[in-house]
Amino acid sequence: MLKQLSAQDAQFLYTQTANNLTHIMGVYIYDPSTAPGGFVRFKDIIRHVESRVDTSPLFKRRLHRLPFDMDHPYWVEDEHFDIEAHMSHARLPEPGDWRQFCIAVARYFSKPMDMNRPLWDIYIIEGLDRIPGIPKGSFAMLHRVHHAAVDGASGAHAFIAMSDIDAQGTPAIAEPPPIEALGQAPTSSETLSRAWSASMQSPVKFMNALMKMSPAIISSARKAIEGGMTAGVPETRFNVPVGPHKMFDGTSVALADVAAVRKKVPGATVNDVVLTTVGGALRKYLAKHKELPKDSLVAVAPVNLRGKGGKASTPGNQVSAMSVPIRTDIADPLARLAAVRDYTVEAKEAKAGVSARIMTDLSQHIPGATMAAVARLVTSERFAVRGTNLFISNVPGAQVPLYLAGAQLVTQHGMAPLANNMGLFVATPSYNGRIAFSLISERAVMPDIAFFRTCIEESFAELMTAVPKPEKAKAATATPKTAAKPKPKPKAVPKPAAKPKVKPVAKNNATGKTRKK
Repeated sequence: MLKQLSAQDAQFLYTQTANNLTHIMGVYIYDPSTAPGGFVRFKDIIRHVESRVDTSPLFKRRLHRLPFDMDHPYWVEDEHFDIEAHMSHARLPEPGDWRQFCIAVARYFSKPMDMNRPLWDIYIIEGLDRIPGIPKGSFAMLHRVHHAAVDGASGAHAFIAMSDIDAQGTPAIAEPPPIEALGQAPTSSETLSRAWSASMQSPVKFMNALMKMSPAIISSARKAIEGGMTAGVPETRFNVPVGPHKMFDGTSVALADVAAVRKKVPGATVNDVVLTTVGGALRKYLAKHKELPKDSLVAVAPVNLRGKGGKASTPGNQVSAMSVPIRTDIADPLARLAAVRDYTVEAKEAKAGVSARIMTDLSQHIPGATMAAVARLVTSERFAVRGTNLFISNVPGAQVPLYLAGAQLVTQHGMAPLANNMGLFVATPSYNGRIAFSLISERAVMPDIAFFRTCIEESFAELMTAVPKPEKAKAATATPKTAAKPKPKPKAVPKPAAKPKVKPVAKNNATGKTRKK
């Protein structure tokens, strides 16, 4: 059965340019010493991946794009699927340290994908022997998938489905969902018929959706008119057109430490700690370059719309977004965390994400050709709106060790596309008790990305060492003050009042009244 891309999926195709590639990439580092024999060959990895291609529909389906994008593309079976066409490997150049690894990762991420094949590929990198904290003999797997095929949640699910829970090869997901047969590409007559039908029905569906959403749209429009599209978003070095040369770096912290920081501010969440850490790091980075604005930087954070029904196994995009001030204007780390917490409590997805959800719902009823043109226009260098300073994505991952062909996953990072007027992306995937801060930028925007990584580490260290103000101690010192007010009472003792009685007696003696007695 033919399956068409949703409007949200298709927009990642329409907005892709030579400078703004819209694929995502997982960066996974494995220790092969746990595998049988203590090593893993490239052919072992190919064999393992090939055994898991039936765990997700994205592995064997390719795009069928219509002329002039008259309608959204279709997914069809790739009749020429070849696993080795999607996998390659290389060795890290000397000295094989973390800097060389980050350069290799950034270069691979900056290359366009082959859009004529299924929209994924894997790149194995060996020679990671001089990276601190990484066992010798380890290898990295860079797994790219186009954003039109998956979002963060479905991409994480596809990776887990490809993984094992032990070195013996026990699949992490025992029973993968059945994969629908997509069939062959539609004929020209079918394509024209479907496109015409969609174009004719779109105005009607669009108006119906518009009427349902009208109260929320009016509210959003009023806010836009009152404050403007860039209200509250300061101008920074990240709000510029981005180029093709991406940069990457990263670090990680223990989830137990994140939990310890979270407890210092009642009501704070793990995501609040992540936002606060990035806010503190950007405060340090921009202050060093003498570019720190007075107003707080604003980040966009994704909101998963899949709910608790467990639909992450379905590829595609089901996300909205909410904008959050990360309080770069506050120096005290715990005060910054409290301010972030106060905002996120008030602006949950039902409120802050409403505008994005409205546009998502309405875009489903816009004809493909119209949406393609509009998407390219609003994301172009000239017309891109400055609605945020950066993107921060927090995708929870597996909290147990995962394996690939017997090799144990040591650490992981995530990379995502940038956009014009949004030249910084911080992805924070978690795995096996740690959360990573993956930093993605562009060479002209952040050439010293290693320094920003240091700022992330220092910002989190400040949160760890910060001591909450003793609120109970304040209450204890306040009680003596209220009790100290009655102290003047001893002055009103009867003794001072007795003196006036003596004086009258003395006066009476002077008159001689006592003598008469």
